[in-house]
This record gives sequence, C-alpha cells and structure tokens, in this order.
Amino acid sequence: MRTVTVAAFLALLGWTATSIVADDAEPAWRTIPLVENGKLAEGWAHIGWGRMTPADGVLRTDCDERGMGLLVYKREKLGDCQLRIVYRPQDAKSNAGVFIRMDDGVLDWIGKPSTAVKREASGKLSPAMLDKLKAASEAEEGVWYAVHHGFEVQIMDSADAGHRTGAIYSLATAAELPAPASEGAWRTMIVTLDGTQVRVSLDGKEVTRFDSAAKDLPPRKNWTEPKREAARPARGYIGLQNHDPGDVVYFKEVAVRPLPR
Repeated sequence: MRTVTVAAFLALLGWTATSIVADDAEPAWRTIPLVENGKLAEGWAHIGWGRMTPADGVLRTDCDERGMGLLVYKREKLGDCQLRIVYRPQDAKSNAGVFIRMDDGVLDWIGKPSTAVKREASGKLSPAMLDKLKAASEAEEGVWYAVHHGFEVQIMDSADAGHRTGAIYSLATAAELPAPASEGAWRTMIVTLDGTQVRVSLDGKEVTRFDSAAKDLPPRKNWTEPKREAARPARGYIGLQNHDPGDVVYFKEVAVRPLPR
C-alpha cells in the first residue's frame, strides 16, 4: 500500500496548511481613522461643547466650561463586534468615555446648540448652574441624549468601581485596573459587543461584564446617570466624550473587527 503524506492528502482535498491556519485565525482589525492630513478625519461629527483637537497624529480632548461634548462616528452603525481604543489619560483624574449602542436620535443633535453653563472662579458649578444642567439631562438634550440612549464605557482611573475606567457608567462595576506599563503609557481598551452582553478589557485584563437585559440592574441614583428605560439598539453609533475643563485624554486609535468565533 502506498503511503500518503498528510500534505498530499490535503492537496487532494484542495486544502493547504496555510488555508487551515487562515480559517482559524482571528478576524483582522479595521481602523476607523481619527486624524487625516492633520485634521479630524471624515465621518466624525461633534455635538455639545468643546472639541477633539488633532495633535501630532492623535486626538486630544479640549474641554469647555460651558458643558460636555461628544465626537460621534456618524458614518456607520456597529452591531456585534469588538472595538479597540488606544488612549492615554493625562492623569488618573482625567475624565472621558467611549459611547456605544447609541440610537439614531443622537445624529439629530449635530449642529444644534446645547445648554451652556458658566463656572465660578474656583471652577465649580453653582447650585443654579447645576440645576440648569440637570434640566438639560432630564430633557435628554445634546450630549445628554447620548447618555440616556447609549452606554458609556468610562475613562477615569481615580473614580469608584461603578464610575472608573472600564465601568459601564453606573450600570456595571469595573474590577481593579491593571497598572499602566509606565507613567504616561498608552493603554488599550477592548470593548466586546455581543447581543445584550458587553465585556471590557484593559491592557489584556477583563475588568467588566455587563448584560443590558439583566433584571437586577442597579437603580439610577442621580441625574448624571443614564436613564434605564430606553432600549439601546443592537446596531448603534459610537462616540468619544470630552468632559470638563482640565480633563485631558488623548485618543490614538479606534478600530473594529467582527467577533472572533
């Protein structure tokens, strides 16, 4: 009997060792450009106050005392997938966020004015200004629409477990964060969207698991937190948040790929 090698047998089937490896390989990442020719890349639009400023090939949050802002990727809605966000906070208190699962209504706020507040000399908001922001939140105006009709994956290392980096803001807590590789190092966040499940990892460590269909979601405690009633879509828009004056976060990369199977 003639001995047939594995390679020859595969060749008879029209297969190669390379094709087998390719079938098992994880899907490739597709970069969503942030900066092109020194300017904000096409496909992004900003709502609210402040802006995202191109700086040395990356985006920097430039915040405004009048209120928060959100850079929305309006070119496409994303369903089940993985997002990779490479970012660097200026310090542990730097506040920003990655928004996911936003519905179509967020696009209606592009180019529309938002309620503005003014800060005291100390940088704090007076009770009257806080009331003004609260009213904007309850009316789901501007960036607040995104808060109540999407989910925010928080960026802020120094906050409590329900509001720190990796947490689904006020809805799912984040585990203890891995230390950065070095001071000022770029960090990699991967957000997995799988039906009603959201998983977040930071620098290779899973820190958050969230099921938006769970029956025991924590109650809303104050007006800055998202309303629970609105159903977030299975396919939605993504965005990058700029927060308050002094909150500086740099975004180097946003990429997407199909879920590895």
